[in-house]
Amino acid sequence: MNAHATTHDELHAEVASQFDTTAMATETTLLNPRFYTTDFDEMDRIDVSPVRKEWDVLIAQMKSDPNKGHFKKNAEWDQIDWEGMDPALKVEFIDFLVSSCTAEFSGCVLYKEMKRRGTNPDICELFSYMSRDEARHAGFINDALREAGVAVNLGFLTRAKKYTYFRPKFIYYATYLSEKIGYARYITIFRHLEAHPEHRFHPIFKWFKEWCNDEFSHGEAFALLMRTDAKLTTSWANKLWIRFFLTAVYSTMWVRDHARVEFHKALGVDIDVYDQRVFQVTSEIARQVFPIELDINHPRWIPNLRRMNAAFVGMEDAHRRGGIGGKLAKFGHGLKAAFAFARLYTIPVIRQTPPESVRMEPAY
Repeated sequence: MNAHATTHDELHAEVASQFDTTAMATETTLLNPRFYTTDFDEMDRIDVSPVRKEWDVLIAQMKSDPNKGHFKKNAEWDQIDWEGMDPALKVEFIDFLVSSCTAEFSGCVLYKEMKRRGTNPDICELFSYMSRDEARHAGFINDALREAGVAVNLGFLTRAKKYTYFRPKFIYYATYLSEKIGYARYITIFRHLEAHPEHRFHPIFKWFKEWCNDEFSHGEAFALLMRTDAKLTTSWANKLWIRFFLTAVYSTMWVRDHARVEFHKALGVDIDVYDQRVFQVTSEIARQVFPIELDINHPRWIPNLRRMNAAFVGMEDAHRRGGIGGKLAKFGHGLKAAFAFARLYTIPVIRQTPPESVRMEPAY
């Protein structure tokens, strides 16, 4: 018994010495999840009357709390041999968990602040439910990290993480896409592992179905918020912003996923095929509210995503090299990334007319 405890403690100490997950979560880079703040007074003035019927149905669904008892370990939670895990896979898997935990907790902090500062009963009720869900998600991921002895200090993260200010409409675009692409990512992995359970190397993947349904309903809320003001999705300038956020979110996912080669290999998925599938699902869903769609089958799409990825790899290498040479090289690779982004952004978009009724149900 004591020998087992000693081994367990030694393992945690060894992993913790390799991974300062709180520092990883606190770091602010182009690829890491960010913490956001916004104009809360403007948010508080939202009038949901134009979407009242659909709004009340969604709020009732959230209030019923269908996943209340889901994010708890049970007999389906297998014990993981962290010591026996391939070292390269361990690094990438912990990075995946920390990034996911940070993203979920970022949503929790933002939504909780919206509720705390607001007086609008519709908006306050919505964000109370969404902050509740995101807190559960972040806590559940952190429990998985805790088993490896590398849990993120979420209280410290709240104080230490830099906050990025976004106007409310940018919060709508970015968070809507974050929630919907999160759904597409999780359900694609869940369905794949349903068909190939031999690749399920950690039990957390068994919880992805209900988890991604929370993401889906959160995205529905932001779709409704965007429908409260037609200009948010119909003006010429805002269509350009929607195009920007679509390009940024998709290309960031591509670069981030291609940095986790061993993680995807363990899942048994081809990263290019997986990412394109996620883009396809997200694009199909986003037709509910966005009047434009990225052409992910355009001849310039994949080549420029690859150029973007190569540029980010080059920037990372240059950063590690340091010195004047490293700074110059990093600047050069940054220019390449900007050029690749511009090439992606200028791909002709697919135009469409969103349906009259914005609500959707998860069906993938």
